[in-house]
Amino acid sequence: MNTRNVTENDYFKIIDVINDWWGGREMTHLLPRLFFEHFQSTSFIVEDENNRLLAFLIGFVSQTHPNEAYIHFVGVNPEVRKEGLGSELYNLFFSNVRILGCNTVKCITSPINEGSVAFHKSMGFAVTLGTDYEGKGQDRILFSKYIG
Repeated sequence: MNTRNVTENDYFKIIDVINDWWGGREMTHLLPRLFFEHFQSTSFIVEDENNRLLAFLIGFVSQTHPNEAYIHFVGVNPEVRKEGLGSELYNLFFSNVRILGCNTVKCITSPINEGSVAFHKSMGFAVTLGTDYEGKGQDRILFSKYIG
């Protein structure tokens, strides 16, 4: 396996599979190309020896709260889920943003995404409900983790 920072060209590699990885749900609108242009140093991709996409994490350091980092989007190929790639990417992100001065990592998910909620709890994130977080009736689960 090869883990590296994303590049602009990785946008197409990820967009081509993202809806399939989410069971056919339309997800591409949640991951604009700008993340691959502007947040390369805090975003990662995992490929196998044949350059097949296995996992990715898109994250950044908050400009408003420079001690906080935010994980925007994470995906793991369904064929290799439960092999620890998500945890590895999170730990890589934690190490990377800690060096940049962050002591807290935040992220969100939909309340219906039970797998994501369970994963974040297992990674030690505190969980709160963000009622109407993304508009009226658009609740989200808010995660926060102190990484010291």
